[in-house]
Amino acid sequence: MYMIVLLHVLIALSSIAHATYTFFRPSQTKLAVSYGLIAATIASGTMLIIGAQGHMLESCAMGLLYSAGVSVLTVKAHTRLAAQRISSSQNKQS
Repeated sequence: MYMIVLLHVLIALSSIAHATYTFFRPSQTKLAVSYGLIAATIASGTMLIIGAQGHMLESCAMGLLYSAGVSVLTVKAHTRLAAQRISSSQNKQS
């Protein structure tokens, strides 16, 4: 069980770091990696909740905070990437 907790924390921290990096340097590949890390974090968190059966309220609250933060970063990165693509296509047409 402790290995799953350690793995979960490492995946979540990696996900936060990668989402932040993707926000500043967005690309389609980085967004795909970010989605994978989010899915891995949610999957490992679900395994922990099912396996531990305790402290579910705190776990869910932290999961919601994580999901909200990473989702905001990922959506903003998507928006920035779309703006870059529009700007790039307008420059090519000029």
